[in-house]
Amino acid sequence: MKEILIDYLNRNNQNKFDLKAVIFDMDGVLYDSMPAHDRSWQQTMDEEGLTHEPGEFYLHEGRIGKATIDIIFQRNLQRDATEEEVERIYARKTELFGLYNSGDTIPGAREVLDYVKEMNLTPVLVTGSGQPSLLSRLDHHFPDTFTPGTMVTAFDVVNGKPDPEPFLKGLQKGGELLPHQAIVIENAPLGIEAAVGAGIFTIAVNTGPLSDAILREAGASLVFSSMNHLREALPAIIRLTGVVTA
Repeated sequence: MKEILIDYLNRNNQNKFDLKAVIFDMDGVLYDSMPAHDRSWQQTMDEEGLTHEPGEFYLHEGRIGKATIDIIFQRNLQRDATEEEVERIYARKTELFGLYNSGDTIPGAREVLDYVKEMNLTPVLVTGSGQPSLLSRLDHHFPDTFTPGTMVTAFDVVNGKPDPEPFLKGLQKGGELLPHQAIVIENAPLGIEAAVGAGIFTIAVNTGPLSDAILREAGASLVFSSMNHLREALPAIIRLTGVVTA
């Protein structure tokens, strides 16, 4: 673990961590919502007569809706979707998501967030989602954790994941932080790429069907099989960020 942290510092030209915040993705990290996203995207595209690959929408996780739709349109129709098409398709996907989403949280997510707050670190949310049905539940499931001032959603960015913009905004909302003052908890390749692109130490939690290798290839420094396993390791990670130097 110590060597992994030192390697991050060396690669990013930093001498040490100065941890102030932990940045969390939402779908697949806090909420067990990715199966519903995948199913609703698949059904929406099937209804449109547009082909897609098995499990593809897990790989698209983190993109803003228009970007995902344009990828499917380019493959099938060799063009981007019009604004009207994007609005109609995303509205249908949102409708189906509301039907299929259980609203369940990821086991261990609450415990990880509670520990972060116990350590006087700021929890920040960075999500590609614009689903009001999910965002409105944060206060219920994770009370006194996030505020509008510590949340970055699809409405806050021009370029979604894998562009680093969402996590750069997350650093701003965490208190005008530098990359070595935060760590990221992600579960998806595009989110990992975005966080690493922003220069932030990135931990992956594999809560979906993708292999650990895919998450490592995306740039994750550490990979855990669950949020419960991350909670067990988090005290050591946070302690080491306070003592390791490049």
